[in-house]
This record gives sequence, C-alpha cells and structure tokens, in this order.
Amino acid sequence: MSVSSVSETVISLLLVDDHPMIVEGIRQMLLPEADLQVVAQANGGEQALELLEVHPHVRVVLLDLSMPGMSGIELARAIRAGWPNARVLALSMFHDHTTVAEVLEAGGAGYVLKTASRTELSTAIRQVAAGGTYFSQDVADTLLQCQQIAAGLEAARPPAITPREREILQLVAREHSNLEIAEALFISERTVETHRRNLLAKTNSKSVVGLIQYAIRHNLLA
Repeated sequence: MSVSSVSETVISLLLVDDHPMIVEGIRQMLLPEADLQVVAQANGGEQALELLEVHPHVRVVLLDLSMPGMSGIELARAIRAGWPNARVLALSMFHDHTTVAEVLEAGGAGYVLKTASRTELSTAIRQVAAGGTYFSQDVADTLLQCQQIAAGLEAARPPAITPREREILQLVAREHSNLEIAEALFISERTVETHRRNLLAKTNSKSVVGLIQYAIRHNLLA
C-alpha cells in the first residue's frame, strides 16, 4: 500500500480545550486507534484558528464548548466560515436545550459528552469525518425534547411529504447511504438523490441534520 493511500485513510484531528490534562487524556485515549491522528492541540479558540492555518486539511475538530475568550460556539462558527471542510465535534459535560441548539446552529456535526468511552468517541469521530452526524444518547434525548417543544409551538402545517419521500427520509435519518437506500427500495441512486434534493427544498433544510430535525418535529420517523 502506498504512502498516499495510507494517508487518505487517516483522520487528522485538532483537539481544543483550555484544560491541558483533558487534551492530553483525549490524545492518549485515541492512541490505539491507528486511523485517528491528532495533528495539533490548542488551549483556546484563537490558537485553534492559528493552527488551522498551519493544518488546513484537518478533518475533525474536537472542541470544548466552555472556554475563556472565544467560546466553543464562536469557534465552531469561525471554522464553518473559514474551513468548511473541517467537521466540528463538540465535547461537553452538559447537554442543556440551549447549548445543544446553539451547537447545531453553529454548524456542529456532532455532540459528545466528556464521559464518553474510547469506543464511543472513536465512533463519533469516524461518523462525523465520513460526513455523518453523531450525538451521545443523552444529547440525542435533549435534541428530541427540543424538537417536541418546537413542534408544540409551531402552528404552520408541514408541506406534503409523499410516502416514498417519507421512506427515504427515515432511511436518511438512520444514516444509510444513497446506494444503500437505492438497494433497499429497488430504485436508482439518481432517483434517491432527486428525492433527497426535493426533501431539502420542501423542508427548507440545508443539511442532513436539518432533515432529521424536521423529521423529529413532525413525527416522521415512527
């Protein structure tokens, strides 16, 4: 296997936390994972942005939400604006409604509690790096509660979703690829992609996360 092919399989990481012991603990935790490589560590938002200038090809940024100076939410927004290919995975001890919503609004692709095991953290990193999303179970429960509250306040009727679009929406929410959806429903990948575009337009969503939020709000995942 060539050096280039090996490098393509490695997920480069930037760790951001104002507590050096936590950063070092995460780095040590991930050492056994051969496909996960910590290329830089930062103790704050400003330093993280400087390191991204040096390492522009970082694939996943693991960032603490509670930091002095630039907060994790502010850093997530800055990363989305300046390095759109870098995926943000939030790390926190807390999962209140407001914070979870702010992470999603800032472009976060995942939210993991600092109590997560190495297996869960590694899984979250890989899913986020692959373009998916990941939320610790407690965070997912909070997100569901947020959407249930929003649903109770939302007066507007949802646009008509066809039975086929609902099937595809449910499979998208379960993180199936276009190919997997096509094979499951006996349709072409192009047809799946067309349905996904239509769903994004109908629900006024900009990403898979938005689609999932919409599906939860309108009880379309049952």
